[in-house]
Amino acid sequence: MLETALDARVSPETLRKIESGRVATPAFPTIAAIADVLGLSLDAVWAEISQPERGVRPTNSGHNAREQLTS
Repeated sequence: MLETALDARVSPETLRKIESGRVATPAFPTIAAIADVLGLSLDAVWAEISQPERGVRPTNSGHNAREQLTS
């Protein structure tokens, strides 16, 4: 997580807060930077957060955006 945060130029604490839900609405540039570091498109991130919690639909990249964010 430390490497991801530093590569995205956000503090590790900010990334932890986003990951744990303590930041309800993170800034768009922050999410864009994290997605870029993880190799995710913003479309993939949007598709993942826009669906109901009960099911997980694969993204185009073959990786689950939530899995990428928590790894």
